[in-house]
Amino acid sequence: MSKAARKSVLPAKTHGYEFGGPLGALATSLGLPIVCYLAAFVCNDVSGCPVPSVLQPGSLTLAKLKKEAGWPQDGFLGLASLRVTGFVLAYYLSSLILQAALPGIVVQGAQLRSGGRLEYKFNAFSSAVTIISIATIGTYIYGPGFYLWTFIWDNYVQLITVNLGIAFSLACFVYYRSFSVKSGNKHKRELAAGGHTGNLMYDWFIGRELNPRIAVPLIGTIDIKAFCELRPGMLGWVLLDLAFVAHQYKLYGFVSDSIILITLFQSLYVFDALWMEPAILSTMDITTDGFGFMLAFGDLVWLPFIYSLQARYLAVYPIQLGFTGIFGVLAVQGFGYWIFRSSNNEKNRFRTNPKDQRIAHLQYMQTKSGSKLLTSGWWGFSRHPNYLGDWIMAWSYCLPTGIAGYVIKHGSPVMLSHGDMVDGEGFVSGGPIKQQVLQGEAKGWGMLITYFYIIYFAILLIHREMRDEEACKRKYGDDWEEYKKKVRWRILPGIY
Repeated sequence: MSKAARKSVLPAKTHGYEFGGPLGALATSLGLPIVCYLAAFVCNDVSGCPVPSVLQPGSLTLAKLKKEAGWPQDGFLGLASLRVTGFVLAYYLSSLILQAALPGIVVQGAQLRSGGRLEYKFNAFSSAVTIISIATIGTYIYGPGFYLWTFIWDNYVQLITVNLGIAFSLACFVYYRSFSVKSGNKHKRELAAGGHTGNLMYDWFIGRELNPRIAVPLIGTIDIKAFCELRPGMLGWVLLDLAFVAHQYKLYGFVSDSIILITLFQSLYVFDALWMEPAILSTMDITTDGFGFMLAFGDLVWLPFIYSLQARYLAVYPIQLGFTGIFGVLAVQGFGYWIFRSSNNEKNRFRTNPKDQRIAHLQYMQTKSGSKLLTSGWWGFSRHPNYLGDWIMAWSYCLPTGIAGYVIKHGSPVMLSHGDMVDGEGFVSGGPIKQQVLQGEAKGWGMLITYFYIIYFAILLIHREMRDEEACKRKYGDDWEEYKKKVRWRILPGIY
């Protein structure tokens, strides 16, 4: 491609590094996958959550740690499996087939810098319902021992590896292919504003091409970013939760109210997002960010495996909340969801139909760019009220785990009935070897894992808000400064 042609496909305005630049991209790309593996090994069904050696550093040895963590006998090779790879690829293929085969609505995306709009076919909700229905039938026939659920539990670490490999491969593929973007192409391909710095590591991480698409034989054109945003990972999150519920029942003979609540809350969150699928077209992920390792890893690995940690914990150490506990958690979830959904609905209605009677009374500010910024209602409350609701909901995912932490004591080879209590503070699981699951000295330490999501999510939302802020400054200029005078607070009035 000539220099003149290359310039013509670049955004008119570019901006500097984010996420700490190339070093930050490298650290994130290496560090976050390690966090996923650490969570899997440090909190397990072999020795405890966290593993006992972590609480006794004086007696810590590598051999002891590997044994307690359930490290594969064949070492790093055990982290992967051809069988699991085939299973996961079949899952992705089924998602592609359902997107192509099931009816859906066709929606036009935001206006592109190069002119025109891309079309998107949306049917993620019906696709997910189809897969969940098949899983439901299988569970009805085979119970908690249904192959899907046992496969997920038995191959949890390998599932992380395969999805990590897919995310890495996609990032490499779209990065290489982005150099074929040409001026005036009929497919409306263009580069992302922040993804063409010239630094290979950073551009691979952040994403060079804005909306990479690929034609798949017999299926049609697939928007890779939109597909990853709501399909394999989001539904995978629910499937993981359900596998953990099935494992708890298989292990103890009952399902605790805490794991039911978490699974219901997170399923509501996922299916709400799938039902409102067209709303992703106004998000920064679609309109601004390129597709690179950042989004691929976040969508396919981080979201399903980190967001489901609480249900995985409860699968091994059940907690019964009782009426008071259930009511309290429901109140937190309901309050957060009300803020999250009503504020997002308000914004989407204003963008799609400002004359809608439900939002026609709202005040707004006209900008020189032609856009209108809401200055009343939820969006007069703060500049990102939906982030506040999202974070409040995050608490309802973690609170059911209580003061987390457990130790697994392996005893004599005596078969006990499922769900027998041990001294009122633990459980005995069935199987050829009796094992007692007690809190013991691990009590409280498990919160580093089960409440990690709250801390991480707060950092994520604040960072995303800061990125939004910079993007709006570039887009609106002086109008944004005027807007900030009308809507002073970023997320939570009086605090931030």
